[in-house]
Amino acid sequence: MNRLIRLGLMFGNLIPVTSPALVDRYNRALHHLTGKTTKLSDFHIDISGFSPEVGEDLDDPLYLNENGCNRQFILLTTAQKTAPLLNASFSTSRHILRQFIETNEAQLFALTARDAVAGELLNSVFSVTNPARLNDIRKIEIEADTTTGLVRDAEKLGQLSDRFLGEEDGWFDDVLIGEMISMAKRTGDVTRNPVRLKQMVFEQENFWTAHFGGTYLFRSTPPTAITETAARLEGAGLGDVIEKRDTNRIARFLADNALVEPIIKARGIDGTAILRQKMDFIVVDAAHQADVDLTGATRRDIRRLARRHADDLPPEYHALRQLVAWAEDGARWPRISSDHPAYFYTLRASDHADADLVNMLLAELAPKDVRQLFICHKALFYRAYAGWSETKKSYVADMLAREYAVDKAGTRAALFGHEPGMEDSPAPPPPPRDDMIARVGPWGAVRRERS
Repeated sequence: MNRLIRLGLMFGNLIPVTSPALVDRYNRALHHLTGKTTKLSDFHIDISGFSPEVGEDLDDPLYLNENGCNRQFILLTTAQKTAPLLNASFSTSRHILRQFIETNEAQLFALTARDAVAGELLNSVFSVTNPARLNDIRKIEIEADTTTGLVRDAEKLGQLSDRFLGEEDGWFDDVLIGEMISMAKRTGDVTRNPVRLKQMVFEQENFWTAHFGGTYLFRSTPPTAITETAARLEGAGLGDVIEKRDTNRIARFLADNALVEPIIKARGIDGTAILRQKMDFIVVDAAHQADVDLTGATRRDIRRLARRHADDLPPEYHALRQLVAWAEDGARWPRISSDHPAYFYTLRASDHADADLVNMLLAELAPKDVRQLFICHKALFYRAYAGWSETKKSYVADMLAREYAVDKAGTRAALFGHEPGMEDSPAPPPPPRDDMIARVGPWGAVRRERS
């Protein structure tokens, strides 16, 4: 993994903790949450304050995420809001932490100037060894305070101040006044500089969890769980349970709930260019399987390989090639049904609140598209990367550093659309005719299978 780390593709954008003061604050918060401290004098932290170096030092990669549930966090700076979340057990955790930091940014900036803020993402479940407990995860609340309890004390001082101002004999209550003065020495003047974090509750409807081999839960639709082994979740009250290998049922679920759209139909993106790039990645995978040396290969080299070895390429490549030929040259429409290995390569999430979750699922169902896998499902990408040949590792890492890392937002917008500001961009070229897509596109293939 050293190549990925060096290129900023792994552990990238972490926050360095190098000053003795910050290390001391971190250790106070760490001891407050876990009873542990680290001897390290410098390390890096993610949005939750988790550090891979500290995890190694403590020999506990879950030191802030016990049982993979109720993630704890340590905030040393509001700059953590842009950092990734490592070892995520739930797909919603990073979004929740970022929204909490951004909503309370001014308060957290003031608090972290003096101390670390420690807290936890709370729900009613403390362990998910029983899959039925996933159904109990409905809301996430955030509990946070400094290690000295400044937020708690400020809240109490505010209550005392209200009593002092509201009670008729408050001016003569020496005990009340003495308590206020003692607490104000710790909190400062909360009437001029209130120390209060907004209480936030986050609904949990649709999400991915790393538990049970990686499971997708959809509850805003007819309840559905998509998982590795259906038998482990049957009878857990999670709704219809679909195995990831059952592509027909997954395709039907995505289509029935309007969660996906064909790339070739999508507005605001160059669908044929995206399909050509997916074809390149499929060639790279085939070259890896055939032990072809990809060192220094360019996109032109990859396409030369495709021409030379066209007969040996997998069906995904040929289906996408035929789809591109239809879009660009008016060739015959290829029938790509939901049981075809290329089917999920032709789709992206439609414009809805759970687009990231659906794109994550599609990346898992179309793993040869290594760029989408890296963008949408990093944990799975890193596992796959570990098993590749050195030449494929080199090619993919260099490609991602060259074409994605330099403009992450632009690349995501080009691939998936739905990015802020897209409506201000130049008008896209006219999409393929809707009647043709509806009649013979991926949607049509699913409909024919049901009929």
